[in-house]
Amino acid sequence: MVTEPTTIKSTSSSPVDDISGKGPVVSVHETSSNLVDEEEHQVNFSDIFFRKRKDLFDPDVIATKRSVFDDPVLAPHYWPKKDYENIHRLDPSARWTYREEQALVRKIDWKIMVLAAVVFSALNLDRFNLSQANSSSFLADLGLTTDDFNLGNSVFRLAFLCAELPSQLISKRVGPDRWIPTEICLWSVVSLAQFWLTGRTSFLVCRALLGVLQGGFIPDLILYLSYFYTKTELPIRLALFWMSSYLCSITASFLAYGILHLDGVAGKAGWRWLFLIEGGITLFIGVATFFNMPPSPTQTKAWFRPKGWFTEREEVIMVNRILRDDPTKGDMHNREGLSLRRFWTAICDYDLWPLYILGLTSGIPDGPPSTYLTLLLRDIGFNTFQTNLLTIPYQVLGIITMFLITLLSEHVGERTFVAMLENLWTLPFLVALYALPSEPNQWVFFAIVTGLLSYPFVLPLQTGWCSRNAGGVSCRIVNASLYNMFTQASSVVGSQIYVASDAPRYERGNRVLIIICCVNLGILYPATKAYYIWRNRQHDKVWNRMTVEERDHYLRTTKDVGNRRLDFRFAH
Repeated sequence: MVTEPTTIKSTSSSPVDDISGKGPVVSVHETSSNLVDEEEHQVNFSDIFFRKRKDLFDPDVIATKRSVFDDPVLAPHYWPKKDYENIHRLDPSARWTYREEQALVRKIDWKIMVLAAVVFSALNLDRFNLSQANSSSFLADLGLTTDDFNLGNSVFRLAFLCAELPSQLISKRVGPDRWIPTEICLWSVVSLAQFWLTGRTSFLVCRALLGVLQGGFIPDLILYLSYFYTKTELPIRLALFWMSSYLCSITASFLAYGILHLDGVAGKAGWRWLFLIEGGITLFIGVATFFNMPPSPTQTKAWFRPKGWFTEREEVIMVNRILRDDPTKGDMHNREGLSLRRFWTAICDYDLWPLYILGLTSGIPDGPPSTYLTLLLRDIGFNTFQTNLLTIPYQVLGIITMFLITLLSEHVGERTFVAMLENLWTLPFLVALYALPSEPNQWVFFAIVTGLLSYPFVLPLQTGWCSRNAGGVSCRIVNASLYNMFTQASSVVGSQIYVASDAPRYERGNRVLIIICCVNLGILYPATKAYYIWRNRQHDKVWNRMTVEERDHYLRTTKDVGNRRLDFRFAH
């Protein structure tokens, strides 16, 4: 175990050789000259698809970025805790090449990111199949009204957001590798049990149980991914993460189209078979996840996987690149629960409140049209099977717009104005929807709704923005849950905007959505950017006046954590 930050036993006879463990004792000062001083390049779609970086560097030169661990004064202030699960692979003298790093990241993508996409798809399959059931005789069979459906959605969202923080606290205590597959198995059982729904009461009970069991899943999964990716790699993975949900929705639409044809089999309605079959699929995924989600980069070996996924050399590269990128990831081990003090500190972090407000309001304008799409299409004249197929075009277009907005975000290096584009896209379609005649042409209506729901989805960008501005690991855990709670509260608010008395055109509801969209664009987003600019200037004013000795004393003695530290700067 490495415990001395200034004199380290080298793990190789050269910076890029395989680790032998028999190298000489090397001073940090002797090995720091071959480090990369440039800011870490933002990994983006254009690198992946257009190979823009291939001529910018020799793949066999050192890729190790300079960090606080190379400074003998700063290193002790950022050294991981002794019980940090990966500390035995921390070696500030370790060096690796771009070729090694790129090969390792590809391997992590295949082992970790693909699994994350699959389990996220399991969440979406069970979370959104109610809309597909709604295209059938679901409401009529159970004697439910549109308002009952609204209530069910509200119960689900309220249970979901109330479970966010408890789920995160459990996940941090027992480890996301154990808690995530447990969550999937539990909610899958409830989901398939909807086969036996009998009426309003059983419907509401199942909605509540699903909300409790699925709440916290997304922050849990993002926390798990942060164990393997740097802060510049995670945003693109989150975008891919949500793109997989569109692919899942497309697949689910085809599944629903086929399964709903089972209507009448064994005397049961097609929507009952939909819940049973899709719940069974996600239950299988949950059981499989127990065997495919290692606790950390250095803990991939198990009785059923004796050799693990990564070599010793790869583990050293993973641990050192992660900690060089964000030393605060060594502040807690992956089975450590949050103290009440840390928990309360994170909740009281007022610097993230502007983002929470955006999480609450930014998703409202496009929420009701998305939730009620199948009902809207049925009301306008399409049948059950046409309705399920007509939900596919906006999902395909959504993948394209998310791809484009991620490209834009990467190249302009801007968060606030790029995040505004979702509402900017939605606004003209909402106006067009509001202006339609009382009995519009069904294909014109379909075109407008499809255009509206093809908006560039910015939730991944805003989630990454919130994580970036939270600071340390303990803060991110709670703040990620709080942010997701506000996004779920957005859905609760949105579910009450389209009401039965306003059907089938929902003119009053669309007018409310237009007003909220204008408030977001004209007030909330610009105010958030202005706030973070002001906060950075406050930090700069104090930090820039300090001498080197004063900064060293501050780092040694400060009780500030996360974004409260004077050396922290907010992204905007």
